[in-house]
Amino acid sequence: MPIIINIDVMLARRKMSSGELAEKVGITPANLSILKCGKAKAIRITTMEAICRALDCQPGDILEYRPEEPGT
Repeated sequence: MPIIINIDVMLARRKMSSGELAEKVGITPANLSILKCGKAKAIRITTMEAICRALDCQPGDILEYRPEEPGT
């Protein structure tokens, strides 16, 4: 998938656990896990806003686009 979710990177930089982030954002740890592993089909703007607020970052710090190489 060409969209990469870098929540784990930001969690490590902020020395925060997934459980703590889920609590601050107001989502379940299971839903955060789905988002982190890239299995989510969509994310609400309000959820992205809450994640950015909790991690003190920008959406571009969390989302990254990497084009797929031809033939993959």
